[in-house]
Amino acid sequence: MRPETEAELARIIRTAAGPLTPIGGGTRLWPGEGQGARLDLSGLSGMVLYEPAALTLVVRAGTPLCEVQALLAAEGQMLAFEPDARDGSTIGGVAAANASGPRRVQAGACRDAMLGLCFVDGQGEVVRNGGRVMKNVTGYDLVKLLAGSRGRLGVLTEIAFRTAPLPPARATLALPGLTPAQAVPVLTAALCGPHDVSGAGWLPGQGALIRLEGLEDSVAIRRAALAERLAEFGAVEPGDDALWSRMVPRAGAGDLWRILCRPSQAPGLLAALPEPLALDWGGALIWVALPPGTVPALPRWSGHATRVTGPAPLTLPATDATVARLNASLRDRFDPRAILASDETCRRISPPSS
Repeated sequence: MRPETEAELARIIRTAAGPLTPIGGGTRLWPGEGQGARLDLSGLSGMVLYEPAALTLVVRAGTPLCEVQALLAAEGQMLAFEPDARDGSTIGGVAAANASGPRRVQAGACRDAMLGLCFVDGQGEVVRNGGRVMKNVTGYDLVKLLAGSRGRLGVLTEIAFRTAPLPPARATLALPGLTPAQAVPVLTAALCGPHDVSGAGWLPGQGALIRLEGLEDSVAIRRAALAERLAEFGAVEPGDDALWSRMVPRAGAGDLWRILCRPSQAPGLLAALPEPLALDWGGALIWVALPPGTVPALPRWSGHATRVTGPAPLTLPATDATVARLNASLRDRFDPRAILASDETCRRISPPSS
């Protein structure tokens, strides 16, 4: 099914007799998702409104992310957050997954740049929330609720974003030869200083990486000060700015796991894991590949781990009972028939009323 209008999408959902899975580029599905009939949202694409002077963009959810970025770049702008970019991704998929790249440590997540949205809930009702300006405080903030909901509460059709000027200069510093555990104190030192770091991560064979962005003179001054600050950890060398696109690894032979934690807890988790594929957000995000079907034996920590590729959905630790009740209550409100249940849980679908 490929709806061309919001009204057509609402009718499809309202009359559906079985589960549906909204799909943009299909690049962000986790194990167990995509079990229902697929709703191809590529027909709901295109720019609705772009006001560069107001730093505001309104775009339909099925628009390819690359088209959004090209439009903004032509005006010397970018999205006010850094997307977790993947080939073929749509802007709606980015918002539905709250997919945020290395700049999250400075600029915040995708949800922090979303000003408003429009979506169709599980009853086929069209809902609008938020606005097209930065100072909009009316009503309940459904924007934050829908961001990262992965299509379980509603199908995004239109999103308003805050934009930002492209930084005229950037520089990456590298401390090669460090293990992941050795890199965490380096990243913490960089982030806790006055250097306005826009990326702090680690990659195999590259060591610790720190990114600075902004006006050329400012970047030069901060780069010199940061290199002096980090000299106690090892040799500081110029790094490759292109490496930041590798902070989200692709699936390989094993199962890919995404582990979130406090940076202070990262060394303990790393000791229980094979060498990671990447660290990001100062060590708060760990990407690691494990043999198929393997569950990591992790110490207790304040965070969670999600199997991103593999045979079945799995999140560790299990969702707290209180949070599970809140999630179920939200689903009951927005999708009482579980039409949009995009994983293997919760099937309460009844025939649509005539």
